[in-house]
Amino acid sequence: MRVYFHENSRTVELSDFGGKTGFSLADTLDCGQCFRFFRQPDGSYKGVAGQKLIWAEQKDERLLFYNSDLSEFESLIRPFFDFDRDYAAIKSRMSRDKTLAQAIKYAPGIHILKQEPWEALCSFILSQNNNVRRIQGIIRRLCENFGDELPEAPGEFSFPSAEKLAAHEPEDLAPLRCGFRDKYVTDAARKAASGEVSLSGIAAAPIDEARQTLMKIKGVGPKVAECALLYGFQRLEAFPVDVWMKRAMAELFPGGLPDCAKDFAGIAQQYIFHYVRTDKSALAPA
Repeated sequence: MRVYFHENSRTVELSDFGGKTGFSLADTLDCGQCFRFFRQPDGSYKGVAGQKLIWAEQKDERLLFYNSDLSEFESLIRPFFDFDRDYAAIKSRMSRDKTLAQAIKYAPGIHILKQEPWEALCSFILSQNNNVRRIQGIIRRLCENFGDELPEAPGEFSFPSAEKLAAHEPEDLAPLRCGFRDKYVTDAARKAASGEVSLSGIAAAPIDEARQTLMKIKGVGPKVAECALLYGFQRLEAFPVDVWMKRAMAELFPGGLPDCAKDFAGIAQQYIFHYVRTDKSALAPA
C-alpha cells in the first residue's frame, strides 16, 4: 500500500508498505474499537487522535492524508494505525484454523489502533450498555465541554485529561447525558490522576495484575478492563467478551480459541467480533 500526503494541491508519495499490512481504513475505523472517527460524505474519515485531527481517505491501494506531514506521520499516524506490525504473518498463522480464517477473510484489513490509554479506558467506561451512536455522542460532548479546542482545527476538541476531570463532581458531567456512568468516570479520573491506578505501569505489568489494577475503578469489570488493555495499552493477550463474543465463542469455537491464535488473542477477537456483528450469515439464526 502506498501512503500519500496532499501538500499545496500536489500529491506526495511517502512510502510503500507493499503487502505487509493489507490495511483497510474503513474496516479498522468501523469495527467497534474507537468512537471518535466519522465517515464523511465523500468516503473519507475524520477524527481526533491526541492533539491532532486526522483526515484520511483510502482509494484502492492508496492511503491519503490531507492535513499531515512526514513528521506527524512518523510520530502519530504510523504508530496509531499500527502500520509496522506484520499483520500478514499474523493472519497467515491464525488462518490455520478454518473458522478463524473465514472471520479474517470477511474483513482482513483490520488493525488494532494504538489509542491513548486514558482515552480508551474512559471511552469504554462510557460505552457500557450503549450503542455506538450514543457512545459517540457522549464522548463528543465530553470533549466539547472539558477538552481543549484544537488550534489548527476549530470545532474539534482534545480528549480531556484525567487530571482535568478529577477536579469535577459527577453532577458536573450532566451535559454529557451519560447517566450512572458519570460516577464511574470521575472515580476513574481521580484514581488515574492520583496514581492509585498507575496507567504508566499497566502496559508492562503481568496481565492478571493489570486486569486487577483496572478493576479497582468503580464500574470497571472484566469486559471494560479487557477493552482498555487491548485498545489503550496494546496488550494483545487481552480478549474482550461481550454478548456477541459469548455467542460467537459458543457457536464457532466451543473448544476455546485455537492454539494458532493464542499469541494474538486480541487481534483474533477483533476479526471474530466484527464478523459476527456485521455478517448475518456468521451465526445461526437466534
